[in-house]
Amino acid sequence: MTQPVTIIMIEDDEGHARLIERNIRRSGVNNPILPFRNGTDATHYLFGADGSGLVQKGNALLILLDLNLPDMTGIEILRRIKENKHLKASPVVVLTTTDDSQEIKRCYELGCNVYITKPVNYENFANAIRQLGLFFSVIQVPSAAT
Repeated sequence: MTQPVTIIMIEDDEGHARLIERNIRRSGVNNPILPFRNGTDATHYLFGADGSGLVQKGNALLILLDLNLPDMTGIEILRRIKENKHLKASPVVVLTTTDDSQEIKRCYELGCNVYITKPVNYENFANAIRQLGLFFSVIQVPSAAT
């Protein structure tokens, strides 16, 4: 029996975090969502006290990542995830206000699976997240490697 996918949401804007969670739920996704408001707490959770990522062995994770965090860049978190033998297969969805083509290219080069620019308009943002939730309901997510 496989473990349910846990959604790791790394988002420093509390309003965006609430909107994301609410609209993922509205799309019918009931997976656990663990919110982190900064990169330090998120990376400690993901990689564990020893920094190896072994703590996630057997866990199926899907990571929602904002690029603009108060303590480190989402780019650095993405790089660490995709370089880690235990976490590299975890899908990473970059969900950010940054629509710079160089940033988008760099995220894909580092291994992000989906890059979404947050719409400025509230209703468009809510709709985009609901569609993302529908996407989550059909994708297959591997467990972290041993």
